[in-house]
Order: sequence, then structure tokens, then C-alpha cells
Amino acid sequence: QVQLVESGGGFVQAGESLRLSCAASGSIFSINAMGWYRQAPGKQRELVATVSSGGLINYAINYANSVKGRFTISRDSTRNTVFLQMNSLQPEDTAVYYCNSRIVPNSYPRIELNYWGQGTQVTVSS
Repeated sequence: QVQLVESGGGFVQAGESLRLSCAASGSIFSINAMGWYRQAPGKQRELVATVSSGGLINYAINYANSVKGRFTISRDSTRNTVFLQMNSLQPEDTAVYYCNSRIVPNSYPRIELNYWGQGTQVTVSS
């Protein structure tokens, strides 16, 4: 079984930084993309940042307009881990942050599945 485990959320003041981590574990054949989404109270889940890849090479990185220039996504393919460095945090960044990954498990048939982490709370106080 494949699972995603997040860490790094917390409570910070506006202008401060946090770094989220998400590690994929289990029987994995390949990881095609990893990323972060967030959901604030009363709002729909939205994309924050994603990085797609082929093997150990990162092909494309996408950011939500609201986080461009403040957040940086990176990936350690050797450890099946994705990071989100969040700088200059603002109260509007307060949300539960979910790790997401498109993974092909090491089983047959080899099909890509979509996985979610359990979520980690980020709270930014003004």
C-alpha cells in the first residue's frame, strides 16, 4: 500500500516562514507528480504548487498565482519526498495543506493512481 505522510505545519505570525514535507512510502513503481493543495474553512480545495517528473528529472513546476514569489516547491526524487518552502506567510494562507501525488504502484496492472495525505494545518496570525 502506498501512503503519503506530511509534516511541518504549525502556527506562525504574518511574515514568517514554514517548510512542509511529504514523503511517499510503500510499494511504488514510479511517481509522476507530487504537489500541494490547501483548503481553508468554507472554501474549496485549491492547488498551491505541483511538480511533475519523469524518473529523477523534474519536468514542470506550477504555482497558484497567490503564492508565486513566496512559496517554493522542490522534490527529492531519491527519497520520494516533496517540500514546500513557504515564506512571507499571510493570514490568507491559513488552511489545511494536503500533499497529493500521482503514483504508479508496483503491482499489476501498472496504472497511475491519485493519492492524498492526511493534511497538515497551517495557521498564520496577523
